[in-house]
Amino acid sequence: MSGSMMGSPGPNEHETVGAYALGILDDSEATAFEIHLATCEWCAQQLDELAGMEPMLAALADLPGTGTPAIGESLSAKPSPRLVEKLVDDIGERRALKRRRSFYMVAAAAALIIAGPLAAIAVNGGDSGAGKSDEAGAKAAFTTISDKVSATDSSTRVQATVAMEKKDWGTWGVVELSNVKGPLKCSLIAVGKNGERETMSTWSVPKWGYGIPNAKTEQAKAPLYAQGGAAFQPNEIDHFEVMTFDGKKLVAVDA
Repeated sequence: MSGSMMGSPGPNEHETVGAYALGILDDSEATAFEIHLATCEWCAQQLDELAGMEPMLAALADLPGTGTPAIGESLSAKPSPRLVEKLVDDIGERRALKRRRSFYMVAAAAALIIAGPLAAIAVNGGDSGAGKSDEAGAKAAFTTISDKVSATDSSTRVQATVAMEKKDWGTWGVVELSNVKGPLKCSLIAVGKNGERETMSTWSVPKWGYGIPNAKTEQAKAPLYAQGGAAFQPNEIDHFEVMTFDGKKLVAVDA
């Protein structure tokens, strides 16, 4: 294992965490380490990460020529210090790799959350300067993206056009929604060919609606534009759905 940290008692006490995790210290050694553990945050963290190593050591008994104790005897027989150190280092490296992978997945998810539901933008909504800028950006993006698919639901008469753009992380999309009356809360959902569903964006529809052809106000006549992202690549998407929060499908659009 690695050496001691600044301000810690010394490397030997830190290295004992591996033997303690494996359960191979005698009573006096275990008691001494527990006294140290009570004041050492580093060892406490290492012990938490190394929890469960003892069964792995026992499993090594099935491998020929390891010289490790049989399963059920690992607590009473001590493996060599070199074997203990190697096991601790191996597990530490694997768990560090797992933490790095988890970090990247969380970062990617955060990016999709920002690009997805939190990026839902209604062109007619909001009064702030930033909101108006975002609204104009959503409509402009819809205009510039060439890959578009459209559909009109025969029952609800809601019309939707989804503009898609391939990204390294998945698919960026902008939906244009018309002939939808509120009040409603809706989501744009990408449905993969594997059956998985990913919410790309969410928004609210006011009582006067969006894209209503015979509306009395220009605000209600204008369509809604909402943008967001999905982890699917475009060729992995089967179709898009606009769903209300209570589970009603307003329109489905083949990808």
